[in-house]
Amino acid sequence: MYFNSNRLTGFLLVLASLIAVGCSETPNEPIVIEGVPPVAYRSDFKYKQLNKPYNSNLSNIKRKAYSGAHDTVWGRMLSLYALPEVSNERVDRQLNWYLDHPDYIARIQERAAPYMHLILDEIEAKNLPGELALLPVVESAFIAEAYSRSDASGLWQFIPATGRLFGLKQNSWYDGRRDVYASTKAATSFLQDLGETFGGDWCLALASYNFGKGNIGKAIDRNEYNGRPTDYWSLDLPQETEDYVPRLLAIAKLFANADKYNIPLQRIPNQAYCAVVNVGSQLDLDVAAEMADMPLKSFLKLNPGFKKESTAPEGPHHLLLPVTRLQKFKENLAQLPYEERVDQRKHEEELFAERQRLAEQQRADRERREEQMQAQRERREEQQQAQRQRLEEQRDVQKERRAELLAQNQRQQAEAERKKRDAQLLAQSRREKQDKQHEQLVHNRHDDDSSFTGRYKVRAGETLSAIASRHHTTVKALRQANHLAANSVNSGTVLHVPASRNAEVIAEIKAVAKEVKKEAKNSNKPENSRFYTVQKGDTFWNVSQRFSLTPKTLAEWNGMSIKGALRSGQRLVVKGGGSSHSQPPQQLASSSSTRLIHYTVKKGDTLTQICKKFGVSAGDLRKSNSDLGKGLRSGLKLKIVTDGSHPTI
Repeated sequence: MYFNSNRLTGFLLVLASLIAVGCSETPNEPIVIEGVPPVAYRSDFKYKQLNKPYNSNLSNIKRKAYSGAHDTVWGRMLSLYALPEVSNERVDRQLNWYLDHPDYIARIQERAAPYMHLILDEIEAKNLPGELALLPVVESAFIAEAYSRSDASGLWQFIPATGRLFGLKQNSWYDGRRDVYASTKAATSFLQDLGETFGGDWCLALASYNFGKGNIGKAIDRNEYNGRPTDYWSLDLPQETEDYVPRLLAIAKLFANADKYNIPLQRIPNQAYCAVVNVGSQLDLDVAAEMADMPLKSFLKLNPGFKKESTAPEGPHHLLLPVTRLQKFKENLAQLPYEERVDQRKHEEELFAERQRLAEQQRADRERREEQMQAQRERREEQQQAQRQRLEEQRDVQKERRAELLAQNQRQQAEAERKKRDAQLLAQSRREKQDKQHEQLVHNRHDDDSSFTGRYKVRAGETLSAIASRHHTTVKALRQANHLAANSVNSGTVLHVPASRNAEVIAEIKAVAKEVKKEAKNSNKPENSRFYTVQKGDTFWNVSQRFSLTPKTLAEWNGMSIKGALRSGQRLVVKGGGSSHSQPPQQLASSSSTRLIHYTVKKGDTLTQICKKFGVSAGDLRKSNSDLGKGLRSGLKLKIVTDGSHPTI
């Protein structure tokens, strides 16, 4: 029976010594290329522009002629060489580094000894160039436990995603990337796929092994777009990838010319050093080492993929054992009772510890997610608060600007009103002064106010001032001659017009009248002002529409507020001579002349109301406005043809 109750203590002591020895043997030179981790492999990627058609079996590889013996793994490897010779300064620089470190080359050979025959079997089975067997020199310096900062692990330095893609399990019990047998099969399959993708251009294939297919494809596309060559040596790549391929070509060149460079090659027979055995179920590793009759350190060196003291409960259950120990191991395994394969107490403790670790990890992950979510909520709230504050500030600024514009408009309107009133008062003062001068001149020089030149019938819209000017007399003379109590006179009244016998007086009167007309032309109250007698129902709006004015202008002419009410019989001053100039002012409200009115439809208006308001029929209104066919709507501008006799106009 091979069960030892104290094997846990012994296992831990041996493992500690193994770690100490391993650390002491770690070389000073870099054993793993560090830097940007390669992009995860994508099985659906196909390089779209192959330099040459590829063969799925890569059967077109041409082996280099090798005349040496194949009795060592190095001789066998050299016989499988197929990469073309490359003369490049980057290769020479890497070769010089290797030549300057012969001790490193010796250590590389010692570490590779247990694995080279197995690796060459896979290289030859997949028809790959023999130089690729040395790729672990570049990747891990043939240290199966190597681990990089980019999370790559094992002889072939798989990152987790690519390892899983090629079937390498990774859990708390087992890491297939560190399993020499499983990772070698996965790496050679990966390299075979890359060689096919890039049409047998192994420089591009190796570069993509380090930097990723997608990244190499993008670099090729950039060169193609810029009209540059698309071979590996012409691509713009990270420094690590630019050194990666030259490093492999340099070590391959060194082994092929070991005698030339005075580098001794250790004699490693071309025979299988180890073999794979499937134990079928979970097995403690110290028990396996004891049954193989070999030190645990040496056993673990061949099986670094297992992370605990036994194989994984759910597999894999294969072990790598020296060929010389294989038969003894199988015999001892057959005699070992099944229940003694694993120390159940220890196994249960490990399972309990694993569950605790997973629970603690889940709790930590949950707390971390909650903290992240809380931080995100706080950031969102801060951003929303800042946004609300910015909006409030913008509204305050806009409100202040509107208030300033309103105050400015009010000041401008007040100033304009003041100037307008001042101008009106000045014009009125000048007219009154001129009227007084005119009356005084006529009064002083008129020979006989009692004599008349004849009679004159007052026309619609005429004033005593205009009549006096036309007949070269004064308003005062007209009032005295006709016994008028005021300066106003009704249309149709027949006046006695006094005569003037003095020619000099007449000339002076004409000069004054001319000045009066000139002043009246420039004033806001023309001489041909008319009067309108307010009818029942009249408003500023319909009266102003009759004379094509605005309600505000009509109110200003009469010194009234637009909000004030009109009284029936009230007389309004209407400046300017319109089409009703020849009619008496009293009859303006009953004129039957046809007029065109522009009316804007207001909210709530109906067609019946508009027709009634302007005294027109709906048919006439539609004839004048083709847009009514689309319906009556607020803001629509209407043309209304009506006569002036309608009382609402």
